[in-house]
Amino acid sequence: MSADPVRVVNRLVDRRPTISGAQIVAHLVPPRQFVNATIDSYRPDPDYVSQTEAVEAVDVFSSVWTAGPSGGFFRRRRTPAALPGIYFDGGFGVGKTHLLAALWHRAPGRKYFGTFIEYTALVGALGYAETIHLLRGASLVCIDEFELDDPGDTRLMSRLLSELVHSGTRIAATSNTPPNALGEGRFAAADFLREIDALAAKFRTIRIDGLDYRRRTVSGHAGTVADNEIEDAIGAVAGTTTIDDFEEVVAHLATVHPSRYVTLVEGLAAVAFRDVRQFTSQTDALRFVAFVDRLYDAQVRILATGLPLDEVFAEDMLAGGYRKKYLRAMSRLIALASSD
Repeated sequence: MSADPVRVVNRLVDRRPTISGAQIVAHLVPPRQFVNATIDSYRPDPDYVSQTEAVEAVDVFSSVWTAGPSGGFFRRRRTPAALPGIYFDGGFGVGKTHLLAALWHRAPGRKYFGTFIEYTALVGALGYAETIHLLRGASLVCIDEFELDDPGDTRLMSRLLSELVHSGTRIAATSNTPPNALGEGRFAAADFLREIDALAAKFRTIRIDGLDYRRRTVSGHAGTVADNEIEDAIGAVAGTTTIDDFEEVVAHLATVHPSRYVTLVEGLAAVAFRDVRQFTSQTDALRFVAFVDRLYDAQVRILATGLPLDEVFAEDMLAGGYRKKYLRAMSRLIALASSD
C-alpha cells in the first residue's frame, strides 16, 4: 500500500526568493503545460481561419530545420522561410503560446523560450555582453508576452534581438498590448514593429483571431471557498500549499522583483488567499497580473475566500490601456481557481 501524499502548508509571504543568471537560463524552456506542444496538437477553431493560417505559417517558418514533408493534416507545399523572425499578434487564449512552444520543439540544437521579463532579468543578472555571448549561436530564441510598457527595456531587447538575428539566430515572439492600445492586440503589432525599428523588416507578423480557448471548457467566475471551509480545501491538496491574507500577498509582491516570481511559486501545488478584495492601485494590479502568469505557467491551483478573483480588477482598469493584460489574467484565474 502506497503512503498518503505529503501535505505541507506554508505562508507565501515568508518566501524570499532569489534568482541567479544560471537559474534564469534553466527556466528558459516552455511552461509545463506546453512541454509536449506540437503543431498537430494545436486545435484551430474552425470559425477563425486565421488560426489555420497561423499553423501553416509556423510550418513554413520551421521548414528551414526540416527536410522534406513531415505529414500531418496541415502540411502543404513548403515555401522558403525567408524572414528570420515571426511575430504572433492576437487576443489572449487563441493559442499563441502553444504555437510558440511547438516552434521551439521543432528547432534543433540549443534554443531558448522565455518571457520578456525573463530576458530583461537575464541581462540584469549577467550584463548585456554576457547575455549576447550566451544566446548567440542558438537556433531559436522565443519571447512570450513581448512587453511594450517600458521604452527602455523594449529598446534593450530590440538591440539584443538585432545582434542575434545578425549572427544567424531566428526569433519568434508573441504580442502584449501596450498602454492606451485597446482591443484584442490589434495595435500591438504596429507598435512592436515601430519600437524595434531596424528589426521590423525581419519579422513576419501573423494575426490570430478567436475566442479564449480556456472558456470553451470553463465558464462563470473563479471558484471561491467559504471562510469556514478553506482549511478543509487545503487539506485535500497533495503537496506544498501556502495560505495568506490576500492583502499581505499583494504587499509582499511589491518587495519581490517580477523576475523572481518564477522562484516564488516554485514547488507549490496550490496557493490559498483569504479575504480577496478588489484592487484600488493599478501598480498592485499589474504586479498581480505578472504573478498570475507565473502561477499559470507552473499550473499552481488557487483556493480563495472573498471576492471571486476574476472580479479583482476595477471597471476603470478594464477600460484602460492595460485591458488586455487584465482580461488575460481573469481568464487564467478562472482556470486555476476551477481546477479539480
